[in-house]
Amino acid sequence: MFNVILVEPEIPPNTGNIGRLCLATRSTLHLVKPLGFSIDDRALKRAGLDYWPEVKLRLWDSLGELQTAHNPVTRYFYLSTKSDRPYHAIEFRPGDFLVFGRETKGLPESLLEANPDRLLTIPMQGTRSLNVATAVALVLFEAVRQQCIAGQPGVSFE
Repeated sequence: MFNVILVEPEIPPNTGNIGRLCLATRSTLHLVKPLGFSIDDRALKRAGLDYWPEVKLRLWDSLGELQTAHNPVTRYFYLSTKSDRPYHAIEFRPGDFLVFGRETKGLPESLLEANPDRLLTIPMQGTRSLNVATAVALVLFEAVRQQCIAGQPGVSFE
């Protein structure tokens, strides 16, 4: 349904949890190297539980490689604290790519500067950022919620 991209993820349990979110929403998880762990990491599999083998997973050497492999009209949304546009202000469409950065640094500044019209944020107070798995859950389930409301065939959480 949707695509979640983690650019250079560092913490295996976060990626395992995000894999479970992707499985629960019929979304594909894309991991952009370098990874801060091995795909065979025990902590990754523990967080993904026995669901990990069922996750639709794609590995990429770079974000550019991923983007080149997909249709040029594909929509990418980059999540960052350096935006004023809330994620819930977007009308998501099936097939959209939701791009999240490293746990410690977020997305590269050059990527944010190159895509100012595609930056989204999660409004929050009292903290600089959220755990990446929490951030993915918020944005991904908003995108799925919109499809449920739109009556997309095969989309239901009843």
